[in-house]
Amino acid sequence: MLELEWPWILIALPLPLLVYRWVKPASSNNDAALYTPFYGKLSSIVGEQRAEQETPSGKRIMLPGVIWLLLLVAASKPVWLGDPVEIQDSGRDLMMAVDLSGSMEIKDMVLNGRQVDRLSATKAVMNDFIQRRRGDRLGLILFGTQAYLQTPLTFDRETVRTLMNESAIGMAGNKTAIGDALGLTVKHLRKRPEDSRVLILLTDGANTAGEISPLQAAQIAREEGIKIYAIGLGAEEMVERSFFGSRRVNPSADLDEQTLQEMTELTGGQYFRARNIEELNKIYALLDQLEPVVQEEEVFRPSKNLFFWPLGLALLLSLIPAVININFPSALNHWQADKGKAHHD
Repeated sequence: MLELEWPWILIALPLPLLVYRWVKPASSNNDAALYTPFYGKLSSIVGEQRAEQETPSGKRIMLPGVIWLLLLVAASKPVWLGDPVEIQDSGRDLMMAVDLSGSMEIKDMVLNGRQVDRLSATKAVMNDFIQRRRGDRLGLILFGTQAYLQTPLTFDRETVRTLMNESAIGMAGNKTAIGDALGLTVKHLRKRPEDSRVLILLTDGANTAGEISPLQAAQIAREEGIKIYAIGLGAEEMVERSFFGSRRVNPSADLDEQTLQEMTELTGGQYFRARNIEELNKIYALLDQLEPVVQEEEVFRPSKNLFFWPLGLALLLSLIPAVININFPSALNHWQADKGKAHHD
């Protein structure tokens, strides 16, 4: 759609005609320095010819009129408006911290009928969760022995999903630094607007590394207005087979649920227990309800300036009189001279 941002400039369109009609031409001093008896008759003849040449006609004023119109159109800022694009306001600054310690390789989850490790199950569920968080700024922290910011807060959900899917067990170390992951979250969320700072922490163990304890980090998060939701991942029973037979074990014996509960209570969040992938799905669906995405949307239309097209065309058309007055007479004189020389010969 074409639109003029300053259409009122077109009011000046009849200005040249008004100037021609109402403004008197500048006077010129034609007093002769040398008296010639036939000057009166000569000047009257030349005056008649000049008057005939200077009489405006439709063809002569058409080109200046078009140039003037193009200049006004360029000055009125023509723009091309694209299709409306909806932008959803950000509801929250949501950071996700995922445990990549060695225990995440335990295959006690069932996905699509086959046994998979905990990280594979986490990726499958988080992909859908990330896709639903349209309008939130999402960030990703991966932690093991140390905590790393894998993705800063961004609206680019596809990048967050890609980097989450590319993560691997042990890439941050085989231990579990929950406190450092919380501290890194506080560092990146503390400057964000209040009442929108959320952390979703997923782990399957206890804090075994790092420089700060989880409860100390949770206390700092509380002071900064960061709400923590923690998920304890891992089955409570699985069959372990060996050369001597099979036995039932608890693969989540190292999960420190008490600390995770205390962390979430300090910050006004909530602790969840995910024993299988179905429960993990329900937890992330519940998080969507506890921290809903803002539904208000803003609409904007991308615009592209087009003023340079009429401006450039006006410049090209303004060169036409110069080309006609300079090049054409010169070429005509050379042609007449050559023709006269040939005739003389």
